[in-house]
Amino acid sequence: MADLNQLLEQAQNFDINDVDWDRVGVWPVPVRALLCLLAAALIVAAGYFFVVKDKNLQLEAAERQETTLRQSFERKAFEAANLDRYRLQMQEMEESFGALVSRLPSDTEVPGLLEDIDEKGVESRSVIESIELQPEVSTEFHIELPIKIKISGGYHEFGAFVSGVAGMPRIVTLHDFTITKPREDGPAPLNMDIIARTYRYKSQDDQ
Repeated sequence: MADLNQLLEQAQNFDINDVDWDRVGVWPVPVRALLCLLAAALIVAAGYFFVVKDKNLQLEAAERQETTLRQSFERKAFEAANLDRYRLQMQEMEESFGALVSRLPSDTEVPGLLEDIDEKGVESRSVIESIELQPEVSTEFHIELPIKIKISGGYHEFGAFVSGVAGMPRIVTLHDFTITKPREDGPAPLNMDIIARTYRYKSQDDQ
């Protein structure tokens, strides 16, 4: 007990202003113990900032990379699991695309297409006055071939003609029609001007 009181008295009598750093060994024991604790705390703090903190940053970066790799793995695993289905879909798309392309006339088939349009006029009991090819219109993926048609007849005949052209095996669309009546009196037939458009696939030769 006397030793403890003596140590406390030495600590109380210790004046920081009278510190002699060259005689640390003769400092009171409590002061030396406190100094050791402070030194240990500084070492621990320095170790954290210079070693542990850097390791924590590396760990966080590794965790982020792990998350990214896991997501990439899950995505690729999903794609691999559905690869057969994707291949089947691609095959179906290629077949559908091929079927559409086959319905587009080539340059050599245009005369036959014009004959088919004329035949639809005969079947609808209309009179094809003229069929004129217009300049081609090039787009990014296909080439449009406008065809200007002048036809005479009645409303029922026009309806039958339009239905017949729309049902042709080749893709033909009808646009911009106008119907006029040459005479206000009498049973004169009506005139219809209409633009038919057919399309062909844009090949490398057309680039």
